[in-house]
Amino acid sequence: MNLLVIGLGSMGKRRIRCLKRLGFESVVGYDLSEDRRGEVQEEYKVHVLSSLNGEMLENIDAIIISTPPDKHNEYIRLAIENKKPAFIEASVILEGLDELNNLARKESVLIAPSCTLRFHPAIKDIKKIAASGQFGKATNFSYHSGQYLPDWHPWENVKDFYAGKKETGGCREIVPFELTWIVDVVGFPIELSGFYGKTTDIVADIDDTYVISLDFGGAYGTLTVDVTSRYATRSLILNMERGQILWRWDENVVKVYDAVTRRWIHYNYPQGQAAEGYNKNIIEDMYVEETESFVSAVEGRGTFPNSLDDDIKVLKLLHKIEGRV
Repeated sequence: MNLLVIGLGSMGKRRIRCLKRLGFESVVGYDLSEDRRGEVQEEYKVHVLSSLNGEMLENIDAIIISTPPDKHNEYIRLAIENKKPAFIEASVILEGLDELNNLARKESVLIAPSCTLRFHPAIKDIKKIAASGQFGKATNFSYHSGQYLPDWHPWENVKDFYAGKKETGGCREIVPFELTWIVDVVGFPIELSGFYGKTTDIVADIDDTYVISLDFGGAYGTLTVDVTSRYATRSLILNMERGQILWRWDENVVKVYDAVTRRWIHYNYPQGQAAEGYNKNIIEDMYVEETESFVSAVEGRGTFPNSLDDDIKVLKLLHKIEGRV
């Protein structure tokens, strides 16, 4: 299979690592930056392109779009017009997606939006436990996802990459990133509201904190996302009728309290490996598994678990929180 990775920043490099780990050697990279092309060519020994058009896609079987979110749509359109299945990194831009979704459906082209955390071993356990019915239905949850934005790319100023820009700000991007796995576990909310804004003097002019209340029709949830947490945090309490799930991403265990037996059950999972320079809890394995799922869907061996339909629904939730709809 011949694969093209568009965008050779940190995520594009990660996807190339994933493909290499999966045994794919026929990988081509494209980026406008000569420095990035040089880095990828030297480190990963892949062919790189300095320009891109439809003719160059003739021998490409699938595309991975790893550009900043505000550049996704032009490459999604390029993929659809050339009938090439495409994977897209986490998105935060809703405008134009409905049109592209209709076009992809009309042309029968697979567009697979990222849903990375669904491949995290803890999230998979949490979904399985909640769906089993053993502890009754979910009643409420509180979840906090906190990071420190300057830690994302310590090699460059926050204002110099997409996460430091208002529309594609790091905190704003993480809200749908987290909602994508939450709606898979609990379902889509019937109502939600929230507060968001700038609470610190982080250099960039972005909203750095979102606090959201969700009504699932018989269950409730609170979601806090920020990029001001000096210690990176993902922490969940999910209450059920006969039990409670506790998870912190730095403990490598999902804990379940069984209210019937009054005992704690521990679902341990391997820590996995993080790439050099990344938080130790950002394990490469979930990205590898996600990449493999996309390739399997392209080859007709499986179904990718997220769709552009659902991605649009999640992004519309973000717009509702912000009062845009």
